[in-house]
Amino acid sequence: MSTARTIANDIIPTVVDDGHERYFNRELSWLAFNERVLAEACNPDYPLLERLRFLSISGSNLDEFMQIRVAGLIGQVQRGIERTSIEGRTPSQQLTCIRKALATITEDQQAIWRDLRSLLADAGIHIADERRIDREAHEWLRQFFLDEILPIITPQALDPAHPFPFVANEGLGVLFTVKRKKEQLVEMILIPSALPRFIRVPGGEDGTGDATYISIESLIGRFAEHLFPGFDIKGDGVFRVLRDSDIEIEEEAEDLVRTFRSAIQRRRRGQVIQLELDADFDPTAEQMLREQLAPSGVSVVKTDGMLGIEGLSAIIEEDRPDLKFDSYTPRYPERILEHDGDAFAAIREKDIVIHHPYESFDVVVDFIRQAAHDRNVVAIKQALYRAGTQSAVIEALVEAAENGKSVTAVVELKARFDEEQNLYWANKLERAGVQVIYGFVDWKTHAKCAMVVRREDEGFRTYCHFGTGNYHPVTAKVYTDLSFFTASPKLGRDAAKLFNFVTGYVEPRETEMLGISPIDLREKLYTAIDREIENVRRGKPAAIWAKMNQLTDSGMIERLYAASDAGVEIQLIVRGICCIKPGVEGLSDHINVRSIIGRFLEHSRIYAFANGEPMPSPRASVYISSADLMSRNLDRRVEALVPITNRTVHDQVLQQVLLANLLDTERSWELQPDGSYRRLEGDGKPFNCHRYFMTNPSLSGRGGALEVGGVPKLALRKGAT
Repeated sequence: MSTARTIANDIIPTVVDDGHERYFNRELSWLAFNERVLAEACNPDYPLLERLRFLSISGSNLDEFMQIRVAGLIGQVQRGIERTSIEGRTPSQQLTCIRKALATITEDQQAIWRDLRSLLADAGIHIADERRIDREAHEWLRQFFLDEILPIITPQALDPAHPFPFVANEGLGVLFTVKRKKEQLVEMILIPSALPRFIRVPGGEDGTGDATYISIESLIGRFAEHLFPGFDIKGDGVFRVLRDSDIEIEEEAEDLVRTFRSAIQRRRRGQVIQLELDADFDPTAEQMLREQLAPSGVSVVKTDGMLGIEGLSAIIEEDRPDLKFDSYTPRYPERILEHDGDAFAAIREKDIVIHHPYESFDVVVDFIRQAAHDRNVVAIKQALYRAGTQSAVIEALVEAAENGKSVTAVVELKARFDEEQNLYWANKLERAGVQVIYGFVDWKTHAKCAMVVRREDEGFRTYCHFGTGNYHPVTAKVYTDLSFFTASPKLGRDAAKLFNFVTGYVEPRETEMLGISPIDLREKLYTAIDREIENVRRGKPAAIWAKMNQLTDSGMIERLYAASDAGVEIQLIVRGICCIKPGVEGLSDHINVRSIIGRFLEHSRIYAFANGEPMPSPRASVYISSADLMSRNLDRRVEALVPITNRTVHDQVLQQVLLANLLDTERSWELQPDGSYRRLEGDGKPFNCHRYFMTNPSLSGRGGALEVGGVPKLALRKGAT
């Protein structure tokens, strides 16, 4: 594989097609996604600190990719596993391609950091390094080092008398070569994770002066003489370690909680995957580090710049509104306000869809909180995949249990990198009297579902919330997701079956509306695709519009190829990994794929099928889902596919949310047949779907949202499907 690039206002990444007829490689497609994220750091339309945020995100993404995906491939190579990827590469062949691409990406990250650093300095935000700073700042930093840093860090000599210290995953350290008379030593300083990555020199907090930051490793290097009095410092170097961070659970695990507590501890000591070094690392110290941490097979990366680029997120907190996006306050749904904040009354009247982050996540919290206080509510059931570190939803469930409600929480322990937090929440919920269920051993419960059973005059009524995203108050501010509230008896009965499936392993023999994986969600989507193929044969309009995060499942790709071959027009919004090849003559002539990268992270999953009428149509079949089109979502996770049948909600999801994504020209990249992504160039008036949703009234606020005087009704451009 080679990587072709064009640098103008944007980085335009390319994953070259190595000749495979039907699929792109999953890992290389992910790297292409991260390059699109990195390209936003070069976007001159963005404020400077927001560009820095995208650079930091690209670093965090890359770390996780190394710790999970690359670590998995290395493990396969070490165990002699030759299972090929979707397009036919062996694990070792994939690693070769990945490492070539990674070298280019990391080089780009450092080049962008150098550019942004210069622009930040021009804007009054300075990042000090080995170069001189003014005397006043130097003295403050020296005292800070003596008072706040020196008592915490511990120099350790590396020699036969001292065993080589353990370096944790994402551990950052500094090695010094020091000499006193004829004695020469190599000393290691491991930087505790509790220390800040950047220290801000006091001054300019009121916005009237410049701000100066220094990285913790530069600070330690600057005042190293206080660590080694009497020694001459001959050389130094900063290093960083990435380890295998995946967690594997044996199928016969009898106690999931105990197993995960142990697995989390093992993660911290996983196999070293990558050793990162300063480009000018002291040779003596480098050799010792390589011998101890980088045996054969471990990638060693030497970087002329900053190690751990995700650490730049600390600088983004600088109080400079002029260098950030204008603040945005989500709207609270008018429908709820019209009922004096009574969510149940509003939902009982008519189904509601909420579009996050443009509409407040508070409505989801208030739904559970109201249930906790309502004396007529008898039971609450909720599936929790990721809830964050400060979860109002958890607090509401605790309060409900303390108020005597029957509360059941399905807590997914296998939510990657949130296992420890979820264990904490599970313990807190159990102490409050919540019935906590951990679900299946080998399947993740990924469905986003909550149900509230309420005693009313007509009998018991079930209110449901189905979401495309997690019950996470922080990500809900930046992820675009849909929340669907309904009092439909059919969906209420299906939700109960979904929970019984997870809590009691009672597989539902039949559902009235809901699709559930791994039971029948795949088949429901196959049936919908096949219906479009049949409509083409009958001479009826046929189209598929879909929005998701990833598309990697070969069975689903082949079904879409068949639909394209039949003449079905297919428009896909795939934010991240995409293994399907669009626009290939004779294979996918009728498939178009776009990726939207911008201020908000596209996260909602929507699937729409024309159903015999030109799109968009009131007759189209529309679904929202927690599932991407990946084998793991369709076959190895518990997911929900929710049909949208209410006319108003149907039109809002199809003719507003999904259509706006298809119309976007400012934040969209188009996938080419060769695997390259090119930023879309609009042929008319530019359209930014994020700006559109930020500046238009609440979609869920009025039943007349699509009428004159409400939210403007969008229309397809001439020539589109």
